[in-house]
Amino acid sequence: MSIGLLAGAAPAWAHVHVDADNPAPGAESVLTFNVPNESEKGALTTQLSVALPNVASASTESMPGWTARLDRDPAGGTTRSVTWTAAPGTGIGADQFALFRISVTLPGGVKTVSFPATQTYSDGTVVKWDQATPPGGAEPENPVPELALTSAKAADDSARASAAATVDSSARWLAGGALALGAVAVGTALVVRRRS
Repeated sequence: MSIGLLAGAAPAWAHVHVDADNPAPGAESVLTFNVPNESEKGALTTQLSVALPNVASASTESMPGWTARLDRDPAGGTTRSVTWTAAPGTGIGADQFALFRISVTLPGGVKTVSFPATQTYSDGTVVKWDQATPPGGAEPENPVPELALTSAKAADDSARASAAATVDSSARWLAGGALALGAVAVGTALVVRRRS
């Protein structure tokens, strides 16, 4: 049995990458690692290990068919890495991908965070996603997953703009509804007046 969320031809962006719901320095955030299976031999992806930049308060999302292990530093109160391992006979199949999520407190005082990852296949193949993109250079064959952090002010401004847009949209719908009701009332009054 294999776990995967997409079947079909491997996309051009087929490499491990990371997204976050709140990518602000020092913020609580859920990181999502998108992991495709690129095996040309049809082997399953059976393990993913991700190095973390000594993040605080890490916890993993439950994922059927997989176990997660956090490598914690009790003295420092941080987490150094997370490793997901598939149960025997399971994994990410050929032409599929899976999403691995972990909740962390992101480090402060930085603009980008790298998450070197190691992907292991059922045939023993190991792929390290740890190559930095040189300034102005082409993307390497196995780019390291990187997350650009936004300032807390930018995140707040974005949230405020989104809320304002929602309020503005609601106000327009209410105004449009009021105009429609007014037109119906005027039409009804004219019909009643003609009958009288």
